[in-house]
Amino acid sequence: MNTSALFKVEIFVPADSLDELLDALAEAGAGVIGNYDHCFAVTQVSSMFRPLEGANPTLGRVGELLTTGESKVEVNVREDILSEVIRVIRENHPYEEPLINIFPLANARYGGTL
Repeated sequence: MNTSALFKVEIFVPADSLDELLDALAEAGAGVIGNYDHCFAVTQVSSMFRPLEGANPTLGRVGELLTTGESKVEVNVREDILSEVIRVIRENHPYEEPLINIFPLANARYGGTL
């Protein structure tokens, strides 16, 4: 059993890039829970942003507020592969600045209990 600390990583991605990102995350080892892999929670959300001067937006235009549908991906990641997972997100996400939230989990050891 791996005893690496466990984190929840949350990413917002356009729906047309979802499958590619999930495949890359799974390949990097994210989303493994016990004897299961590809364990992702995916929720459809509405996101809002305004690209500022100097941005090169995938969606929208500089200076204009955009509301768009995205998929919110939540996945458990062991601490020992967290840096690699973040690298994979940045390489496979279409946005120049992907929103990546990282939360430590209370069940701090992989496979552990409270």
